[in-house]
Amino acid sequence: MSKKDACKRKRLMNIAIIDERNDAAATGEKIISITECVKQQQYRFSSDNETVRIITPTYAWGLPSIVRDFLYALVLDDTPSYLWFLATYGTSAGQVGRFANEIMQRKGLSFAAYFGVKMPDIWTPIFDLSDPRKVRRINLHAEQGIDFAIERMQSQSAGDYMRSKVPTAAAKLFYALEYDAMRKTSHFKVENSCVGCGLCAKNCPVSAIEMRDKNPVWVKDRCVMCLSCLHHCPKFSIQYGNRTKRHGQYTNPHVK
Repeated sequence: MSKKDACKRKRLMNIAIIDERNDAAATGEKIISITECVKQQQYRFSSDNETVRIITPTYAWGLPSIVRDFLYALVLDDTPSYLWFLATYGTSAGQVGRFANEIMQRKGLSFAAYFGVKMPDIWTPIFDLSDPRKVRRINLHAEQGIDFAIERMQSQSAGDYMRSKVPTAAAKLFYALEYDAMRKTSHFKVENSCVGCGLCAKNCPVSAIEMRDKNPVWVKDRCVMCLSCLHHCPKFSIQYGNRTKRHGQYTNPHVK
């Protein structure tokens, strides 16, 4: 077996695009980044018949495009003993768990449990994160949600702990109409305060940004719309539309 093939078949304990808190130590699991897997075209894994969990943020009541595409391409060589799903969200998780499960069912798999954790909503074209006290309150409450999910996972509980009240049809319609429009990179603009550090290009999960003459340039017409470029900019020079400047930036205090 080649080194590349061996890498593709590495033991899968946890697949995550974003781990909202580094709780791997609490669960004894290994974190595998969906972003890195997509960049390396790494989609095949063995679970060793152990626990596998998918952790993702919620975008427009559904899955981020990079997570959706990863799940479609994912191949598990064996059946996990316990497969569960956790989504973070700002206002509502919509039906993100159901959408993810529909993809997994095509592979003959199904999530045993679904969890949702409310986090600060980083979609600052609408939501205001400029009040640090409000953000701290949300994060403190999120810790309780994470602890609850860990406890249920360790006992391998089954059930829908998200309990979303959004009708599936409404969630699908909202996702179809809104998410693709949100992903248009033409909404971004760069202010003169940019120092050309290149952090935005480095952090983009789908390489939608290139640095040209020390200026960020969006080279794809659509991206994931994670707003990582905006929230990690040290000068807050990247904006999306006309509202983000007054709504502040947010980076997870547990993720370096």
